[in-house]
Formats: sequence, structure tokens, C-alpha cells
Amino acid sequence: MHPSSSRRFLFLVLLSARLAAPAAAADTGGDAAAMQALRRELAPPGWGPGGDHCAWRGVTCSPPAATGGAGAVTAIELPRRGLRGDFSAAGALPALSRLDLSANSLRGGVPGSLGSLRRLEFLDLSLNALSGPVPASLSGASSLRFLNLSNNALSGAIPGELGRLGKLQELQISGNNLTGGLPPWLASLPALRVLSAYENSLSGPIPPGLGLSSELQVLNLHSNALEGPIPGSLFQLGSLQVLILTLNRLNGSIPDAIGRCRGLSNVRIGDNRLSGAIPASIGDATSLTYFEANTNDLSGGIPTQFARCANLTLLNLAYNRLAGEVPDVLGELRNLQELIVSGNGLGGEFPRAVLRCRNLSKLDLSYNSFHGNLPEDICNNGSRMQFLFLDHNGFSGGIPPGIGGCTRLLALQLGSNNLGGQIPAEIGKVKSLQIALNLSFNHLVGTLPRELGRLDKLVTLDLSSNEISGQIPGDMRGMLSLIEVNLSNNRLSGTIPVFGPFQKSAASSFSGNAKLCGDPLDVDCGSIYGSNYGMDHRRISYRVALAVVGSCVLIFSLVSLVVALFMWRERQEKEAEVKKAEAGEVVVAAPEVVASTVFIESLQQAIDFQSCVKATYKDANELGNGAFSTSYKAVMPSGMVVCVKKLKSVDRTVTHQQTKMIRELERLAHINHKNLVRPIGYVIYDDCALLLHHHMPNGTLLQLIHNDCNADGEKQKPDWPRLLSIAIDVAEGLAFLHQVATIHLDICSGNIYLDAHYNALLGEVEISKLLDPSKGTASISAVAGSFGYIPPEYAYTMQVTVPGNVYSYGVVLLEILTSKLPVEEEFGEGVDLVKWVHTAPARGETPEQIMDPRLSTVSFAWRRQMLAVLKVAMLCTERAPAKRPRMKKVVEMLQEAKNS
Repeated sequence: MHPSSSRRFLFLVLLSARLAAPAAAADTGGDAAAMQALRRELAPPGWGPGGDHCAWRGVTCSPPAATGGAGAVTAIELPRRGLRGDFSAAGALPALSRLDLSANSLRGGVPGSLGSLRRLEFLDLSLNALSGPVPASLSGASSLRFLNLSNNALSGAIPGELGRLGKLQELQISGNNLTGGLPPWLASLPALRVLSAYENSLSGPIPPGLGLSSELQVLNLHSNALEGPIPGSLFQLGSLQVLILTLNRLNGSIPDAIGRCRGLSNVRIGDNRLSGAIPASIGDATSLTYFEANTNDLSGGIPTQFARCANLTLLNLAYNRLAGEVPDVLGELRNLQELIVSGNGLGGEFPRAVLRCRNLSKLDLSYNSFHGNLPEDICNNGSRMQFLFLDHNGFSGGIPPGIGGCTRLLALQLGSNNLGGQIPAEIGKVKSLQIALNLSFNHLVGTLPRELGRLDKLVTLDLSSNEISGQIPGDMRGMLSLIEVNLSNNRLSGTIPVFGPFQKSAASSFSGNAKLCGDPLDVDCGSIYGSNYGMDHRRISYRVALAVVGSCVLIFSLVSLVVALFMWRERQEKEAEVKKAEAGEVVVAAPEVVASTVFIESLQQAIDFQSCVKATYKDANELGNGAFSTSYKAVMPSGMVVCVKKLKSVDRTVTHQQTKMIRELERLAHINHKNLVRPIGYVIYDDCALLLHHHMPNGTLLQLIHNDCNADGEKQKPDWPRLLSIAIDVAEGLAFLHQVATIHLDICSGNIYLDAHYNALLGEVEISKLLDPSKGTASISAVAGSFGYIPPEYAYTMQVTVPGNVYSYGVVLLEILTSKLPVEEEFGEGVDLVKWVHTAPARGETPEQIMDPRLSTVSFAWRRQMLAVLKVAMLCTERAPAKRPRMKKVVEMLQEAKNS
């Protein structure tokens, strides 16, 4: 280079550096102004009015410039901070590469100014309340690799200009109100790995060629209105790992190229209009874990190639047009937990081979054309079967006695078959049965086995439309959890036993039995058996009759004078009783009180024990009915209102151990914890025990959530802060119990009481001490708890535990969050609240969709807290007990959620 040229070049470099220095200073000065604007609008915690903005919480800056100026802002990460306001000033931070404002309360539109950030690589604005269109100007942020706008209220079409984001790897826009189609340019993005656009109103086809230009790994488009076929291009490069397309209008067949994806683990394509056969190439996707293709129009047989997918856990092919038999080779799937093929045209004999699947917990063959006998070893040794649905088929023969080996079974559906013979007594061994036992519409004969009474956890029993004869055994009173019963259209005879669930049922539950009488049927037993009913046992000779009559006349003459003496007094007593009855009082004979006391000295004159007893004889006084006791409202002559809890006293355990009971009650009366109900007294008479407590005017959590009224019938409307406070109260009370080595036996919303200020108190604490199976004071059958709250392991461990308490508490949290009962028909057969929540992602539902919108949509602060509590509830209801947190940790997590 010529010397003069060299000098000219050096001069230009120095001049450029001299000019660049003020520019850098100007840039950082611009950052300071922009950060102060963000501070004023968003008011993030930890951002003070002065000082170096690079030291603020969640802010990252580049190293200071050599000139001594401040570094440029490169990242702002403020998720879950409760922020609201305008954040468009972030568009004036030219060095910004990461902006995370997710899970806040931001409103308004997505600022178009963010499109000026040429260095921006990561933008997460999900879980806010942003509305309006997706700004086309975002295409100016040409370095974007991650864009998440999910779970907002954005509308309009996906702008075509975003196709210029050639570096985009993840695009997440799910949970909005977007319309229009998926733009064709998505198929041209060379770096796209994740595309998530579920729960919108998108229509049209999936772009053809999608997956050819990039190694697409995750495609989630469920719950839209997409049409057309599933493009084979998705599978051509073999990179796809997750495919979720449920709840659309897709048609055509499943591409044969699906087998190219060896790493494909999750395929959910149910609730579409797909047709044709499932390709045999599915067996090449050897990493497959979930395959759901239910509610389509698929035909052909179940491919035997599924057996090559050794990790397959769930196979759901329900409600298609599949034919043939269930392949025997599916028995090789050692990890298979659920096989659901209901609602097809499958046939043949019972697929015995699938019983080799040791982890199988749900087998649903219902609504098909299976025939033949059920296998004797239907639940072989070590079986984990919990749901067995074989109804609406053509199975014949008898119910195998081997059914007694199904020791973990929660629901058994055998209705609408051709089964005959008697109901085996071994059915009583299935003590775990809780949800349903349905043997209806078969040809069963013989009498009802007494062993049915052992099913003390069963809620629904349907034996209707058979040929069962004989009397209803009184042993069925042992079915303590029974709510629904149907014995109609059989040949039963005799009197219906006096048993609450029977008399509370509709008459139709017992109709169609010509010789059955008693409540709830409006049939008098004498009218059925005629005037000769029982006469064989009362025939006497004529002479004996005369002797008896003569004796009666003589005796009558002797005692008539004595009777006359008492007539006047008796008439007076009857008149007094009539007056009391007219006044609404219950007239009962005074029982012989064995023991009674009031622990609190100041209340001893205010409580009348006879009033407590009488309150339990009037249904109108009933406040609630739990697993171990029934609660009544009792008004004392003094005007004081008391809650009287009448123990069901399983096996007379409590009243036969009065000394222990009294000692425990006295100890519990002095427990000093604000969130535990303490007894204030007791009454023991005959074989009954009454526990006395302070009346809780706001009733129970069950009433607050589901009845909108308190114990006194007053309307009340729950709000989230109150519900969260109740949840924390209960958690603290339960944590204290665990600290003092006490395991509660029946945690449910009906046992959570609310005082006048809506402070929550956990009830039936004393039951946990009086019926303690670890000390031999009651059988485990007495301590199963309330249906829907019982942890799954209780069905086979038969042992109450601390993790079991945590599970039950988790159900209460889910009840609070969803405002749904633990068991509801809308969940479907064999699904309770816990499973309904845990399987929400599989159904394509977001957390927001399962929470009560009356609470979650009021305020984004409420929704944020509810999402945090939902995470706690999910941890508490983990299937594996070892994964559940301790209650002390639960309290900490709830407090953190409240303060977030």
C-alpha cells in the first residue's frame, strides 16, 4: 500500500472510533431513559427510582464500555411478578436479546415497537391478557428464535410478515382467539422445531410440506377447526417426537410415513374424521408411548406391529370401525397400562393374552361383539387391574369365581351380556370396589350372595334386569358407601331391608319384582302374601282358644282397676306430647345416659344433654353425613346452639371402650390449635356416642363451594382470597396433626368447618384417635374415608398413612380450584376429579380450562395464584406416595402462592 494511502486509512479508522464513542454513550443514555419509563409503567418489585438500572432485579447488562459508560441492557426477565401496564418502552433497548414478561397481568396489545429490536432472540409474553392482533411489525426482530404469545386474548390472523423470521425455532401461539388458516410460510422456516397453536379457531389445512424444510419435533394443533389430511411431510425427515391433532376436522388416512419417526413418543389424533387402516409401519415408531386415535372412522384390524412398541403405555382406539380380534401379541407389551378399544366391531373370545401385561390397569372392551366365557384367571396373581369394562358384548357362561382375585379393582362393568349362573360369593373379596359394580341385563339366577355386604366402599350397584330370586339379604347393610342401587326387574321377594340407601332410592330401583314389598315401594307386604300370611305359625285349637279368652277376661277384670288409676296421668302425658309435636319438638323416650360431661366450665349450665339427644332424632336438624358420623344442629334451652356429632360407632368400638374414649376426648379438648375443631363435651347412652362441638354458623367448605349457602341456610358467595385462606388454614391444621403423630381418617370438604369469620377448622380429629387402626381399635374397613378423597394405594395397602392424608388434602384443593365434586358424571366412566385434572393435557385442555372460570377470570392476580395452587394440588395427588410433599412443605408453597 502507498504510504499516503496508509496514513489516510488510519485517519479514517481513528475518526470512526472518535465518532462512535459519543454514539455508544448516547445508546446507554437511551437505555436509562427506557428503563425509567418501564419502571414507571410496570413498577416491578426491586426497581427503585434511582441507582444503576443494571443492578435491578431481573435485568442483565453487557459489560461496561471501555470508555467507562454503563453497559447496554441485554435481558429483562420478570415472569410471575404481577406486572400490569405499558411495556412498549422495551422497544427502545437496541441491545435487548431476551424479554420474558410471562405470567403477569399485562393488558392491551403486543407493542409493535418490539419489532425494532434487531438483536432480540427470546420473547415470552405468554399467560397475560394481551388482546388485539399479532403485530406484523414483529417481523423486524429478525434474530428471533423463540416467540411465545400463548394464553392471551389475541385475535385475527397470523400475519404473513412473520415468515421473514428465518431463524425462528419455536413458535407458540396457543390459547388465543386466532382465526384464519395456518400460513404456508410455516413450511419454509428452516430452523422450526416447535409449533404450538392449539386452542384457537384456526381453519383450513395443515400446510403441505410442513416438516420438509426443518427438523420439526413438536406439532400441537389440537382444538381448532383444521381440515384436510395429515401431511405425510411431517414424518419424512423422521424428526417428529410429539404429534397432537385432537379435536379438529381432519380427514384422510394416517400416512404410512409415520413409521419413519423412530423417536415419535406421543401421537394423539382422536376426535377427527380420519379413515382407512392404521398403517403397519406404526411398529417402526419404536419409541411410541401414547397412541390415541379414538372417535374417528378408522377401519381394518388392530395392527400386530404395535407389539414392537415396547414402551407403549396407552393404546386408545375407541369408537372407530375396527374389526377382527385383539392380537395376541399385544400381550408382549409389558409397559401397557391402558387398552381401550370400546365402540368398535371387534369380536372373538376374550383376549386372554392381554392379561400377560402385568401393568395393565384399565381394560375396556365394551360395546363390541366379543363372545364366549370369561377366563377364570381374569385377575391373575399380581394383577394391577383397576378398571374392567366388558359390558355390551356377548359374553356367556358364568361370572368366574376368579373375579375375587381382582383385589385392586375400582370399577367392574359386565352389564348387557349373556352371562348366566349365580353371582359368585367371591365378589365380596373385591374390597377395593368403589366406583361401580354393574351386572345388569344378563341372565343371572339364584339368590343375592350375602358377601355383597362386604363391599363397604362401593357407591353404585346395578343388578337390574336379571332373574335373581329370593330375599335381599340383610347383610347388604354393610355397603356403607352405597349411593345408587338398582335391583329392578328380577324375581326378588320378601321385605326390602331397612337400610338408608335403599329407602332413599326411587321406587323404580326395586320395581319389576312381583313379590317384593316395603319402602321405597308403595307395596304393603300383607297385600302381597294375602290374609293367610303367617297363619301356619299361629294355628291353635278351639278349646285352647276358649281357655285363652276366659283367662283374658279374668285378667282384664283384675287389672282394670289398676289401669283406671293411671288413665288420667297417661292422658295428660299424651296431651303434652301432642303439643310438643305440634310445636316441632321431637318426642323421644329419655335414654339412659351412661356418661356425659362438658369440658368447658363456663358452658356447663348452658348445655342440656337431653336436648342434644333429641336433636339427633329429627332429620330437619341434620347438618351433614360423613364416613364416621352424622352431624346435627341442637338448640339448647339456654338459647345456645351446639353441633352434635353422632358416631356411627363401627363394630361398637367406641362405646365398648368408654374409658379410652373419655381420656382421648379430654386430651383433645385441650389441643391448642386454631384450625382444629375441639370437642366441648360428650354423651354416651345405650350403644350411641354423641360428641359436642361449637356450632359453625358458616357451615362446611362443601356447602360453601357447592351449595352457595351456610349451615343456617343463608346465601354466601365464595371468592378466591377467602378460598385460598381456607386452604391454608386446613393445611396448617393438618401439618400440626402430623407433627403430633396423628393421621386423620376422613379429610374431605364436608369435614372442614367455617366459623363466623370464615376461619377453617378441620373436624373429626377425635375420630382419628378413637378409631386408630394402628392401635387395634378399629378395622381398616372403618377408616377408608369418603369416596373420591381416598388415595389409590389404600385399595391394596389397607393402611392409612401420612402421604394418604396429603393426597386427600390435594383432592380438596382441586375441589376448591374447579368447584367440582370429587366424583361427577361429566368426568366419564371410571374417572374421578384427580384423574380428570391429571389427564387434562391428554385431552388438550389447559389449566385455565379446568379451573372455575367464575374465579379465574375475575382477576389475573387471582388466576396467577390459582395456577400456583394447582401445581401444589398436582403434587399432593401424585399417584406414587413417595412423590407427595409433606404438609409442612405444602403450607410453605401455599403461602408463597398467596404472596406472589
